[in-house]
Amino acid sequence: MVSGPEFSRAIRVDALGPEPRTLRIEADGSERAMLAKRFGLVAIDRLAAGASLVRNGAEIVVSGGVEAQVTQSCVATGAPVEAAVNEPFELVFRPAPEPGRPDEEVELSGAELDILFYEGGSIDLGEAVAETLALALDPYPRAPDAAAALKAAGVRSEQESGPFGALAALRDKMRK
Repeated sequence: MVSGPEFSRAIRVDALGPEPRTLRIEADGSERAMLAKRFGLVAIDRLAAGASLVRNGAEIVVSGGVEAQVTQSCVATGAPVEAAVNEPFELVFRPAPEPGRPDEEVELSGAELDILFYEGGSIDLGEAVAETLALALDPYPRAPDAAAALKAAGVRSEQESGPFGALAALRDKMRK
């Protein structure tokens, strides 16, 4: 049983400074297998990232890119769908805020959506890369034969089921 993130790469905050520190990380086979299970993927054949880390006080700015080769299941047929992921990212790590009241709501602006919080003296670059990969995945992967399989199963397309589809069906009935 995994007690922490499957792909953890802890970076000590006190080892970073105002000059960029460049790192390259790559997940091994067991880390990729555990991440594939977590994200509901058939497989992750490759997961790597390059990043530049800069410390500004207690804040760490990380920019770079995620590269991955994944296999997902087609949402229509279940067939394997291979995909390459090349996703740039820019993240800001900040110390975790003090806990508020249990009923207190926290709202983030659009500019704050790429902010991650850390506790203690390190950030986890590996987990940030894993989360970036998850967000970059196609939520509805389709195999090349998905449309034909759906049609054979009687599933109508958006064009056939929308208001214009209903009008087209009515027109076809009137022609008979």
